[in-house]
Amino acid sequence: MASSEILHLDSLMITEMEGRSVIVSAVPIYLSPVETHCSNIDYYIPDLENLTKEFTDDATTRLHMGRSMIALFILSFVAVFIAFWTGVAGCWRRSPGNITATAIVMLFACLFSAGSMGLWHGVEYFEKEKVVGEEFYQQWDNALRDNTITTYDWSYFVAWVGVGFSLISAILFSGAAICLRGEREKEEAMNMQYLMPVYPQKQQYAYAGYPAPYYHGPQYAPGPGTYSY
Repeated sequence: MASSEILHLDSLMITEMEGRSVIVSAVPIYLSPVETHCSNIDYYIPDLENLTKEFTDDATTRLHMGRSMIALFILSFVAVFIAFWTGVAGCWRRSPGNITATAIVMLFACLFSAGSMGLWHGVEYFEKEKVVGEEFYQQWDNALRDNTITTYDWSYFVAWVGVGFSLISAILFSGAAICLRGEREKEEAMNMQYLMPVYPQKQQYAYAGYPAPYYHGPQYAPGPGTYSY
């Protein structure tokens, strides 16, 4: 083998450096549908054997940050699903209220996904700078540290692009709601021009503008006449 040749097996990665083998980890890896080597992360949900009790404070913090990252991603997906239906209803009905609700939900989706990516960077920091386990950087062999290069792959960039598009969607939906509300107000103002105002009268007057008498009795009082009864 060459001095820095790396051999990948199904469940073991061995590095040959200067004539000696260094066992990096015994974490099972597999080939994903997009032709990348992956390994599943154990978040200890549920922790049936109570293994997290033996974790250090840094390892426990890393674990909780990882769990929160997954939870925020799930919430962002739920928010996008809700925004889809409110957006369809708003476009179909041309309702400013529905479009405004869609903008708010998309803003929450952006915040959830951005917070999740922030937690991902926090987990990355703990894995590189803190002692959180034998399989992480701080407890590697020195030869392995010197010959390791860390790079970000396509999924990292896709995640941040998704955060940006969520924010752009929220802004565009807000603008659409403002435009629809302005159009509705303009239509209502145009319709008001064709309406003739009718004001109710406080008092109904009789013919010729004179009020009717309060008591409708005989105009002259009866007096003695030719015939008496």
